[in-house]
Amino acid sequence: MITTAPPDWPLPIQLSTGRSCLEHYDRWAATAFLTADIDGLLSHRAQFIDRLLQQLWHQFDLGSHDLCLIAVGGYGRESLFPQSDIDLLFLHSEPLTDSQQQQIRQLIQLLWDLRLDVGHSVRTPAQCLEQAALDVTVATSLLEQRLLCGDAQLARQLQQLLQQQFPWSSAAFYQAKYQEQQARHQRYHGTAYNLEPNVKSTPGGLRDIQTIYWIAQRHFHTQSAAPLVQHGFITAAEQLELQEYQQLLSRIRFALHLETQRKEDRLLFEYQPAVAARLGYGEAGKAAVEAMMKDYFKAVVGVIELNDMLLQLFDQSILANTAAPPRILTEQFEQLGTLLAARHTNVFSAETDFLHCLLVVADHPEIQQLHAQTLRQLRHARSQLTQPLCHNPECRALFLQLLRHPRGCGTAFRLMHQHQILAHYLPQWQQIVGQMQFDLFHAYTVDEHTYRLVRNLFRYTQPEHQQEFPLCAELVTRMEKPELLYLAGIFHDIAKGRGGDHSELGEQDAQHFAQLHQLDEQDGALVAWLVRHHLLMSVTAQKRDIHDPNVIAEFATQIGNQRSLDYLYCLTVADIRATNQSLWNNWKATLLENLYHATTQYLAQQKPTAATELRSRIQQHRAHAMGLMLSLGYQADAMNELWSRFTADYFLRHQPEQIAWHSQHIIQLESDEQLPLILIGDENNQGTTELFVYHREHDNLFAAIAAVLTSHALSIHDAQILATRDGYVMDTFVVLQENGQPLTDPRRIEALKQQLHDVLRKRIPAPHGQRRLPRLLRNFHVPTRVEFVSERHPRRTTFELTALDRPGLVAQVAKVLQTLDLTILAAKITTVGEQAEDVFIVSTRRHEGLTPEQKQQLRAKIIAALDY
Repeated sequence: MITTAPPDWPLPIQLSTGRSCLEHYDRWAATAFLTADIDGLLSHRAQFIDRLLQQLWHQFDLGSHDLCLIAVGGYGRESLFPQSDIDLLFLHSEPLTDSQQQQIRQLIQLLWDLRLDVGHSVRTPAQCLEQAALDVTVATSLLEQRLLCGDAQLARQLQQLLQQQFPWSSAAFYQAKYQEQQARHQRYHGTAYNLEPNVKSTPGGLRDIQTIYWIAQRHFHTQSAAPLVQHGFITAAEQLELQEYQQLLSRIRFALHLETQRKEDRLLFEYQPAVAARLGYGEAGKAAVEAMMKDYFKAVVGVIELNDMLLQLFDQSILANTAAPPRILTEQFEQLGTLLAARHTNVFSAETDFLHCLLVVADHPEIQQLHAQTLRQLRHARSQLTQPLCHNPECRALFLQLLRHPRGCGTAFRLMHQHQILAHYLPQWQQIVGQMQFDLFHAYTVDEHTYRLVRNLFRYTQPEHQQEFPLCAELVTRMEKPELLYLAGIFHDIAKGRGGDHSELGEQDAQHFAQLHQLDEQDGALVAWLVRHHLLMSVTAQKRDIHDPNVIAEFATQIGNQRSLDYLYCLTVADIRATNQSLWNNWKATLLENLYHATTQYLAQQKPTAATELRSRIQQHRAHAMGLMLSLGYQADAMNELWSRFTADYFLRHQPEQIAWHSQHIIQLESDEQLPLILIGDENNQGTTELFVYHREHDNLFAAIAAVLTSHALSIHDAQILATRDGYVMDTFVVLQENGQPLTDPRRIEALKQQLHDVLRKRIPAPHGQRRLPRLLRNFHVPTRVEFVSERHPRRTTFELTALDRPGLVAQVAKVLQTLDLTILAAKITTVGEQAEDVFIVSTRRHEGLTPEQKQQLRAKIIAALDY
């Protein structure tokens, strides 16, 4: 308990003395937090504010017999965090006089001036009842009320009125709070495993605990949680467990408020190290944060299980919902509606029962959850396990049976992850539960990301999802052993956080699993190869020039055969989609699909020469584009004359639809006075915005265009800079808005066209202002690196740039190249979270590659420009 406190409020309370007292109290609370019981600290702050309000009540002469001040909400239950709302109810029975209204306004204004976050209402008891009937949030806040000062009889009148005429029945209140929780969970994508969680509102957060208590308060007409134990809703041990989770989450939230000095409940990356230090995890940077976050995720997972169990029991008790008559499924389990229920109390007495349970779920697709009492048995049996389940040969056989089941990686796998059975099966999985990922590429912990990947793979087999990714659905349907794909998904990131290359370590884990589970040698080798190379396809598609037949030949050689390609393609798509909600787009989908088809064609043709492949693709694109132009009414002779000015590279790097789009506008130009020609659209139908610029060749065109795109908050994802045979440039840019969406607003498109036109005609200078660095990026440091890549073509130089991603990065690089009088031939822009991994192909003005001295100068200039 807390035995000392800062000096109490001065008499009278004025703005300067009140602020000084609050600052003194906050300093004391920060020190007391190191050793104090969190519940006592929350209560102490509430009592501290009580004394302030009681003093102000008399200071503003509000001691009327028909007026009182009541604390409601969290403040009402005497639990106040440093920056929490202070919710007040001014309760009156008679109309307020002008003087009373003025005094209340002055009191509230002083509280606001003291920088306290105060919410208040002024109502009669009848009005309270009316508002509670309209809004369950108001009704909830009134469940937790506490008289602070004023007319005690009036306060009792409200309390009696609410007890006798509370406008929400127990059933209606339960349903409203349940729906409220469901909606809140959806705002966090239904997962507790976000890397920047909201400690209060995320699934498994403090609000989920409070929801349990609110429902109990309404149902049992009590301010205590004791009836939950008395009526068998929860055991004494579970109640203690819930309290421990609540205390940990409360300590994290309290430390977060202390650190941010504002009402901030999001545990953002920038706050995590300082919060971990305040909580006593040490000052060791990532290690301290990882330890704190593992404890955090363990708590929220526990809260979710207890919350689910209790809400289900409330549903059965309060709503008197009795499921349909039990349907016996096995000797151990029966079905109650959508719930799987144990038929006796010693289910899970054998280790194999955990897997048998999941197989029953897989056999019956209508089952969605475990019955509350069954979940209680599972939780108890889980706590008694002394070794990983995979050490049991019978469990190994059942695990493989589950993976091979047509629905094994659906609901059954979700429950396996949700109720920590997978963590108790695979020791390696236990290590990634709640494992942080310190980047902006991933939105979830390692285990949650992996679960979502496996879920994506399973969806390829489900009719309702097959149209989303038809190629993946077709490939998975043809696979003889889709379970190998699921295993590759489970192991692809399983070695993260253990030090070393997670792909290499994961490959070793997969090999050990294959041996332990006696997989066919070829099958085990495929799973291990997929884990080792799970990033190969995405890196090749996004960072290499997949129009280059040599790149396809090199990639196909690494793949080896069509079976490996099919598995890797499906795994790659599922992996990217499981990373975060905004990473996947049609542009990435098209890149991967084009790479897949090009590699398939290469493998089928038994390694054709690069020259043969190149000629074939050019002829196909040109012939298809000619057909499109003829259908539009253009003459073949006119098209051949125009295309005689274009290089073979142009036809290689553009799809027929793009070629036709460009050509029909270029052929209509009557003179150079109409230049530049600027086209903006999505003729390639890739869900991106394509910008095409046709203009007389002149210096620094790329840099000028990149600067304009940056000023319009557009990011460049791909760029092709090609020249005609007679001195014109044809630059193609693939761009997206900051939210990953294409540019579709006609007014913004027209404004972009106009500015590009004015800049390229040199009517106005190119913009040079830099956009502000986004909040998330400010917490990451990525040293700028420039690595030169061995190049087959002596007339060009390729370099890879790794740097902190930032608005206008490409424009900054273009400006450096401009100062060195270098020409950009192509650019591949890849962003991996906070890190940009871009590839540029450049040459000198004489169309030569860079000398060693020029390379060194380029590296130094780029690093100096970006690491300022």
